[in-house]
Amino acid sequence: MQWEIVIGLEVHTQLSTQSKIFSGGSTAFGAVPNTQACAVDLALPGVLPVLNRGAVERAIKLGLAVGGKINSPSVFARKNYFYPDLPKGYQISQYELPVIDGGSVKIQVGHDGTECEKTIRLTRAHLEEDAGKSLHDDFHGMTGIDLNRAGTPLLEIVSEPDMRSSAEAVAYAKTLHSLVRWIGICDGNMQEGSFRCDANVSVRPFGSDKLGTRCEIKNLNSFRFLEKAINYEARRQIEIIEDGGTIQQQTRLYDSERDETRAMRSKEDAQDYRYFPDPDLLPLEISLQWVAKIKAAMPELPMHRRYRFMAADAAGLAALLQEHSSVAFEAGLDVPVGRDFYQLSAYDAAMLTADKDTADYFEQVMEVIGGKNAKLCANWVMGEVTSRLNRDDKDITASPVSAGQLAGLLLHINNGTISGKIAKEVFDAMWLGEYGGDAETIIKTKGLKQISDEGQIEKLVDEILSANPQQVADYRNGKEKAFNSLIGQVMKVSKGKANPAQVNEILKKKLME
Repeated sequence: MQWEIVIGLEVHTQLSTQSKIFSGGSTAFGAVPNTQACAVDLALPGVLPVLNRGAVERAIKLGLAVGGKINSPSVFARKNYFYPDLPKGYQISQYELPVIDGGSVKIQVGHDGTECEKTIRLTRAHLEEDAGKSLHDDFHGMTGIDLNRAGTPLLEIVSEPDMRSSAEAVAYAKTLHSLVRWIGICDGNMQEGSFRCDANVSVRPFGSDKLGTRCEIKNLNSFRFLEKAINYEARRQIEIIEDGGTIQQQTRLYDSERDETRAMRSKEDAQDYRYFPDPDLLPLEISLQWVAKIKAAMPELPMHRRYRFMAADAAGLAALLQEHSSVAFEAGLDVPVGRDFYQLSAYDAAMLTADKDTADYFEQVMEVIGGKNAKLCANWVMGEVTSRLNRDDKDITASPVSAGQLAGLLLHINNGTISGKIAKEVFDAMWLGEYGGDAETIIKTKGLKQISDEGQIEKLVDEILSANPQQVADYRNGKEKAFNSLIGQVMKVSKGKANPAQVNEILKKKLME
């Protein structure tokens, strides 16, 4: 029997506020255990929660970015369960009226060697507080409790079960990860727990529209673990069913060392948590004026920017947005005034807008070089710059070659001062900080200026032709490879400084004589 995997993700996004969602406690990472848990976080008698306005604003931003409905009023509820790291015995969350209903995220995922676009629907996004953390190591067989995270603001983003493979789940998680960082609501640091996923996985026979029994895999904090956990869990469920067994609804964890999922407890349903409105928190009223103010300050969204990089003009951008039913188009989020269009390929545009910092860097370079030769700029940002950053394990915001410095190098390529090959030598020096990373100074000091004098190039070509009569004869007898060999020798003699286009032209002319 052929099986279909059905996946939905619950993504816990830690909001980038400096204080917690219902108290003034700090959200800074890495503090000594239990030094950032105040009276409200510890649920001491007589304390009352006060909602963090910044957390709500960040939730509204997400709602605008995904085209969701922003509910007003929105209601906070108590989610009741008992666990050592939950001081109150309940978690303040949202149930019937979350801050965001619906919305969607578009993903790019490979199928049979091609990139396909798919829309993943969102069920909801709700605000809640995080629990503390149980520490199982170095306690002589006991468990310690750190309540520093208790009360940290989370936005839980729940998808519909629209994904059909671990590849689609990873593509969705990466797209969402990029989005929350792009709009500035989360730092996305998965190692610190700022962005973590719960995966709901079930299987069913192909062609069936009935959902199978799902198991939830908790707290996956890397894309690689997300992929591996889903693949293992799907195989496990298929084997059980094919052996005549039934799937038990469970909450499971992923053991990365053994590459397997293990049962933690039976999976709860909503009624098990006994939700009811929190009597200490009034319904949250979100005015249209407040939403409009946040909308006006929203950055250009990734999909919008991607299509702008592809478009030739505003009309072309509008057509692309409408064709792909972009949230930016539907929500009326306008392109910032003064931004340009670059007519890049879909691949180049997708790569450059994979994260906001890279897109910003590219546009800063383009601004300095006057919006010319976007393809050259894209090639350098995605090629030399990205390669060096990966090698040195650096983020583009920490690049030793600034956008302005790279633009200076590209200007010299554009005006023919240096060749593309010499430019890489100059870039090496810039990356090491030689001569302050200034391309012009490096070119002058090292004598790397391209030879463009026609007479000088003709002299070099004549020398090579005289020294290689056999290759000249081979070319004239129809052997094209001989031509490339002759060009290579001219470039070698000139130490790579001869203008390649001129060498090509003059060599062909000489060989035709």
